[in-house]
Amino acid sequence: MRRARSGFRRWRRTRPFWAALWTGLGGFVILFLPLAPLGRILQVGIGGIAGMAAGVLLLAMALLILLMPGQRYTAGVVAVVAGVASFPLTNLGGLVVGMFLAVLGGSMAVGWVPERPPRRRLFRRPRSESAS
Repeated sequence: MRRARSGFRRWRRTRPFWAALWTGLGGFVILFLPLAPLGRILQVGIGGIAGMAAGVLLLAMALLILLMPGQRYTAGVVAVVAGVASFPLTNLGGLVVGMFLAVLGGSMAVGWVPERPPRRRLFRRPRSESAS
């Protein structure tokens, strides 16, 4: 159990995990809030269809952020745009919660920088005493 947890922790630290999680949760909220029986969705109209499309797009961007960290800029920008666009297109962006989570996750994905391992120096310079 401990080995699996430390393996997951190592894997998680090599990619923008939290950005993908927030983006996915935002997509989930936006996608499943307008879900209702088909007759009800047809009455809702374009808002229900746009909500599903925005939610599916955000879930896809969350997977892209998680599985391909090199594409985090593109996926993050698309997630932010889809999150902001969900506000007028759906039910206020998943009652504002889904929009907020999508924008938060997308901006975290754009801002994420992978950790660089510490450089090893072959030769260390001796510390010079400052002349006072």
